[in-house]
Amino acid sequence: MEFITSTVTQTEELGRRLAEQLNAGDVIAYTGDLGAGKTAFTRGLAAGLGITERVTSPTYTIVNEYLSGRLPLFHFDIYRLSSSDDLYDIGLDDYLARGGVCAVEWSEIAADAFPNAIRVDITRTPQGEDYRKITILGGDTLENFGL
Repeated sequence: MEFITSTVTQTEELGRRLAEQLNAGDVIAYTGDLGAGKTAFTRGLAAGLGITERVTSPTYTIVNEYLSGRLPLFHFDIYRLSSSDDLYDIGLDDYLARGGVCAVEWSEIAADAFPNAIRVDITRTPQGEDYRKITILGGDTLENFGL
């Protein structure tokens, strides 16, 4: 599925609508350049999960945990990791076992760790600074995902 958003609010809303379909153990694997909107989409996921904490990029912490929603959200930024081995070393299996949703920015670095992930690719478009093309693929959740 492909969507075009023209504001940060629309990008967040798309994330929120996807979150309504998510289940424990789902993984959202993001690809997209720096500043593409991965964290904005994750703010929407958090809102759709009922999370009340402020969502920020985990650039320097690698993972932020948000536990106040109907499911926990574990937001990873693995830009500084070099492989899936590094991801497993920081406890990916433990996060997956906790029954939440894992949202992983820069997932291409450890693509082999997410074989059944819902893939979300976010790219800028030439229409304007805030325009994004968001492609969402995979996962059983998407068959009920209508916008």
